[in-house]
Amino acid sequence: MYTFQYRVASIDGDYANLERIDEQEDGYKLVARALLPPEIKEGTKLLYEMLEYRILE
Repeated sequence: MYTFQYRVASIDGDYANLERIDEQEDGYKLVARALLPPEIKEGTKLLYEMLEYRILE
């Protein structure tokens, strides 16, 4: 299964813009906040694994 690391670049209402930090990618990934942990804020690092986002410590 694939794993990806992201940083929350910005939050805009019900959506968050995620920036990939484990590999170079152009642009941001727009994700509904309902799919993300509720305690995220700008700058939070996330791990995407097995169709789920978790906060990286």
